[in-house]
Amino acid sequence: MAFDKGDLRSTLPSSTATAPAPERFSGAEHVQFGDLAPVEKGDGVSTWYARGQNFVVGYSELDGTVSFSRTGQPDEYVVLLADDTLSASVGDVTASGKTMIVVPPGDSTVTVTGQGRVLRLLTTRSSDIADLAANAASYAERHENIADFQPWPEPVGGYRVRTYDLNVEPLKNPPFRLYRCTTFMVNFIDPKQGPRDPSKMSPHKHDDFEQCSIVLAGEYLHHIRWPWTTNKANWRDDEHQRVVAPSVTVIPPPSLHTSEAIGAGTNHLIDVFSPPRADFSAMEGWVFNAADYPSAQAD
Repeated sequence: MAFDKGDLRSTLPSSTATAPAPERFSGAEHVQFGDLAPVEKGDGVSTWYARGQNFVVGYSELDGTVSFSRTGQPDEYVVLLADDTLSASVGDVTASGKTMIVVPPGDSTVTVTGQGRVLRLLTTRSSDIADLAANAASYAERHENIADFQPWPEPVGGYRVRTYDLNVEPLKNPPFRLYRCTTFMVNFIDPKQGPRDPSKMSPHKHDDFEQCSIVLAGEYLHHIRWPWTTNKANWRDDEHQRVVAPSVTVIPPPSLHTSEAIGAGTNHLIDVFSPPRADFSAMEGWVFNAADYPSAQAD
């Protein structure tokens, strides 16, 4: 992995993977919602879906009020209010502005009001939602090199609606804003202005989990490189995929990857992982709500 000097990601725990090096690889997924008709369209709201092996992203553009209801939801899911112009209520819990809302299993209704973007993150155990993904057919067969999904331990004090402020000060270097629950980790990075300095890229890889990069504003190049193996038939060409907001890119393990903002104005990308990342969770102070959600790893 290559990070700037002083970037604390350079001190992340080393991989403990002991499995043989993979010989076969899955491709990346790029879903550009602006090129697609919404899957669901109602009064003042349009919604699109994309998925990875373990998760589904629902992306909605709202001008008005919408209610998202789940009956018999099998596990925790996440609602992200991506704009300060939105407010939400779940039972007697309310939230305003950029907020991560964790909704417990079972029956629930989340009502959102305002003008802006709403994201929902559900595991693929919610098969009714997974089937709506624009790239659902890609996952008719399991993708390569991804560990079986295991939820993390139940929250302290049991399941309930929890809200987390996405406007709080991020970490310094890297400038991450990390929250987790039993099913997801969200890194709500702040928007940036202008293109990324091409001399300060951060190519890295993951051994056994996908990274979901959601572009909320601007334009990016996702640079992705797969390993070479002894069998040339399994080689994949490098990708330098241009995407524009709104879009979802699912980056497969163990590809080497980095994302480059190239838009002249505001560029905003956030990352999602399902289940939470063990390496980020092992870093003291990185996960802002760690006191609520025990780590799956021994401390």
